[in-house]
Order: sequence, then C-alpha cells, then structure tokens
Amino acid sequence: MTQNPGLLSGVTVIDLTRVLAGPYASMLLADLGARVIKVEAPESGDDSRGFGPMHAGTSTYFASVNRGKESIALDLKAEDDRAILFDLLERADVLIENFRPGVMERLGLDWPALENRFPRLIYASVSGFGQTGPYRDRAAYDIVVQAMSGMMSVTGSPGAPPARVGTSLGDIGAGTFLALGISAALFSRERTGKGGMIDVGMLDCQIALHENAITRHVATGEVPGPMGNKHPLIAPFQAFRTADTWIVIAAGNDKLFRTFTNAIGRPELAGNPLFVSRLMRQRHHQALEVEIEQTLTTRTRDEWLALLRAAGIPCGSINTIADLIHDPQVKARNMVCETRNSTGETFAVSGNPIKFSAFADTAKRGPVPDLDQDRERILAELYGKGD
Repeated sequence: MTQNPGLLSGVTVIDLTRVLAGPYASMLLADLGARVIKVEAPESGDDSRGFGPMHAGTSTYFASVNRGKESIALDLKAEDDRAILFDLLERADVLIENFRPGVMERLGLDWPALENRFPRLIYASVSGFGQTGPYRDRAAYDIVVQAMSGMMSVTGSPGAPPARVGTSLGDIGAGTFLALGISAALFSRERTGKGGMIDVGMLDCQIALHENAITRHVATGEVPGPMGNKHPLIAPFQAFRTADTWIVIAAGNDKLFRTFTNAIGRPELAGNPLFVSRLMRQRHHQALEVEIEQTLTTRTRDEWLALLRAAGIPCGSINTIADLIHDPQVKARNMVCETRNSTGETFAVSGNPIKFSAFADTAKRGPVPDLDQDRERILAELYGKGD
C-alpha cells in the first residue's frame, strides 16, 4: 500500500486499537504519512465496523477514523498469530493499544514483556484512567470521563440538566494527546536510540483541556458552572439574536469593544460606566446582552456579519454540519475530504488540519480497509509469500 508522503513517512505503526480514541490517534499519524497496519480480531474486527449509519455496506463511523490504514486479522491468543505480530513488531516503530489495563499483561504483550525484545519500539497506550491510580481498572467511555473531569459541569446553560459536549471530546482529546506523545517519542528516539512507553488516560486529557477553570477555582474559591454561550472572563463573547437568526460576536478587549459599538451604531455603550472595561462588561454581561440585542434584532444575520467583518470584529454564523461542508474556507483548506471503500463507494471525512510546506495537502485520503484485506500482501512482505 502506497502511503501519502508526509512528515512521518517511513514510520510503521502497529495499531491494536478499536472504536475511537486509539483509532483517532493512529489516523492522525496516517494523515502525517505513517504506515498504519490495523490488527483486528478475526471474524468480528473492530467493534465500530458494526456502528451505523452504513453506506454501501461500510460503517460511516468506522470509515471516519480508519481510512488510510491496512487491515490484518490476528487472534492475539493463538501462537501462530502472535508469531506474526512479533514479526511485524520487528519492523515496526510504534505499537498502539487501547485495552483496559491488565489485558495486554495477561496476553504477554505489555511493555515490560516487549521492552527487551524490541528496545526501539514506542509502546503507546490509551485507556480511561491510565495505567496507574485507584481507578486504573475501571471501564470508561467518553461520557464517563466528560462527567468525572468536570467538563459536563461547565457545559450547557445555567439551570439546565448536565450536558455532554456535542462531540466525543473524551476520546478525541485522548487520541490527539496520544498522537502528540508518539511524535515526541519518535523525535526522542532519534537522539537516544531507545523507545519507551507512553501512558495516556482519557480523564487526564479532559482535565488538561480545562483552560483556566482549575486555576480560577483555586485562586478565587469560585466553582465554575455552565454559562451557555458566554465566556467567564470576556464580554461580549457569545451568541446574539438578529432579526432572522443567531450570530456569534467576540470583542475580546477594550479597543475591539469600542470598534464594535461604533460598527453597530451604539458608540455610547463604550462610555457607559457599566461597560467601560473588560472587567465591568464581564460583571454586567446580562445588561450588555440586552443592549446589544436591542440593536442586532433590527437587521438580519447577513447584514450584521457584513458590517462587523468590514470593521474587523471577530464574528460568525452558527453553521450546521450541512452548512459547514459547503463553506468556501473549509473547501479551500481541504477540511472535508474524500475516501473510498473496497467497492469504490465514496465517503466524506474530515481532513488533516496540520498543513506543512514540504508536502501537498490533497482532498483525498487513503481507502477504508475491509477486515483482513491486506493479509496476503503483509505476509508476503514478512515471509516472501502469501498465507
């Protein structure tokens, strides 16, 4: 299989992961040029192969995070298949797994078991709570770590039921941090010649994404809570109603606020003692919201966006996913790309946000593999013949 050229060209990843956090990490590496060989359970494969909706017999969920990979089915408890895995690891740079802690140890495939045999291998593990601590053996899904991390406590509107972030941030955040750790480990290995183990916990990653909530709480005693679309420190920084729909406006400093008030024909707001500074606007954000919406509801979204953009005010429409895929900026940056399954049916998938001057960023991504699709070719590489 020919990989797309990229920063990680020449790197081979053995991917034992399934569903989302681990597959997302290995997909990021594939997008950067790595060769990713996905090792799946015989017959069933990755659980997400069965997740709907289906398109031309292929799970759109599976396609979204497994395009550009190869697939071989191996039973990790069978000696013959374990021998194939070890032969793959002889040639590999990275092993990624997202089993619950203890599973790889019982299989004899944990880092202590592999370290001496493969000293240059980078062993990357992602799990709900990491390999240490009192929660290490607990099962976790995205919503569990969003809840336990406090992320759900600061999401949604005041007085409303707890709200999950509208994407699988627990998995996606962990996968992104895992890919970052792997990239750093590859750089370190170039200097030291040694691999090592990377241990990423989904809960840890959610905590790392908390911005300033922890610092703010410890410094002030305040317990951050949900604020809807608002920002805890900046106003105006939220969604506002116009005559026909909503827009978002972010005037993050005093200069921008003055420019904003001039642009909407309300220059007196900048001199109002309640709104004269960032701190005062934050304290009186509800009163400020009323004043702004009284004006914004007199014109349509498109009218206001044109005026505000001309004045240099950060603002935008609230796109649906249907809006997003047709956005000219999204198209120009190849952020909605095309992949195919083995029968040639096409799928729309997210693109690679990392653009690098030395490599072209194309609007196509590698195909979605069928289960065990690449077995014959992989075995031929290892042993000079098919199975």
